[in-house]
Amino acid sequence: MSTRSEVLQNCSVVFRSTVSLCGEIFNSVVAEVSSSAQCSVAPMMDWTDNYYRTLARLMTSCSWLYTEMVVSETIVHQAENLDRFLEYPEIQHPIALQIGGSNVVNLAKAAELANAYGYDEINLNCGCPSDKVAGHGCFGASLMLKPELVGQAMAVIADNCSVPVTVKCRIGVDNYDSYEELCTFIETVSSMSPTELFVIHARKAILKGLSPAQNRTVPPLKYEYAYALVRDFPHLKFVLNGGINSVLEAKYALDRGVYGVMIGRAAYNSPWTVLGSADRILYGVPGPGLTRRQILEHYAVYADSTIGKYGPHRPNIRTMLKPLLNLFHAEPGASRWRRAVDETLRVRKTVQGVLEDTVRVLPDSVLDAPPPVPEMPGDSLLLQTPRLPESPSILDPRLPIDHPDLLQKVACR
Repeated sequence: MSTRSEVLQNCSVVFRSTVSLCGEIFNSVVAEVSSSAQCSVAPMMDWTDNYYRTLARLMTSCSWLYTEMVVSETIVHQAENLDRFLEYPEIQHPIALQIGGSNVVNLAKAAELANAYGYDEINLNCGCPSDKVAGHGCFGASLMLKPELVGQAMAVIADNCSVPVTVKCRIGVDNYDSYEELCTFIETVSSMSPTELFVIHARKAILKGLSPAQNRTVPPLKYEYAYALVRDFPHLKFVLNGGINSVLEAKYALDRGVYGVMIGRAAYNSPWTVLGSADRILYGVPGPGLTRRQILEHYAVYADSTIGKYGPHRPNIRTMLKPLLNLFHAEPGASRWRRAVDETLRVRKTVQGVLEDTVRVLPDSVLDAPPPVPEMPGDSLLLQTPRLPESPSILDPRLPIDHPDLLQKVACR
């Protein structure tokens, strides 16, 4: 009889061999992907874990994946247990590690330790408005108030890794939200470090008075800030983030000049709709081409080889099933299937067993359908933000971009 370790090893081999079929497309276009406009899935705490990212890669070969934020102190203090925090399947490339922190010594050590894991990029979190982040020293979005510190941090991160370093930030914090102040942040960080790419969440962060959830919806989106940065810093690259819910919106933004587009909760809440057609629409290449029935089969092999990898029930079966629960969002039978999964996982011990017992409640027409043809949301804010003039001369240096006279002049919202 095979031991558990032998069974898990065999499962891992099967998973790698099946997923390698999906990876053939990525391997053929990897050079193009690394230099072309990016589509990426945003780093989201408790959501974009190893397991979701593996599921996402079964739907898109080209889109960049970002880890959850990992605090630099965690990396430093868990140096003997780093696989739990930094390990990932090879198929997740291209993948970026997002780290959080402001202690330059720890950021340097964290970058050095993470470098051994072969990430394609290391990103510093300068945009999280959570009290758990921004409220503990200078961390997350509050870092935008100290651009020199961010410049120093990016310099030491770059010195201790062999991959590009990037920043994810907001367009401002509290009352420090003028376009001029955003430009100062960008100019300072890029001049003090080799940072050439900034992910711009086109909302400001309000650290006092709003919860993290409210910070995702209450501050208004100002896409014109991002487009102005593209124009005014032609030597840098800008990825637009915030309020983008479809690949057609992403393509619209890319056509307007941003280097890339980062999609957040929509990619988690409706992964099939958002990611299933991303390669074809945004990169002009076929995606993995799997139906959702095939995705479930491949993911089950991976999941069952991963359960208990980091200790008893770490991860457990419920954790491994969590990324799947939105795979059939808004489809016939989706609610019934989720209820069946919740009931069945109490008695079945493997993901494969749970899926075999529950997939029958879903129509074959859903399970075997190809990726959908996306539609542009009718209420898309992107469509309401006209292109700014290409000439930077329209920006009076004495006026912030949100000055009423200037907004009227360039027809911004």
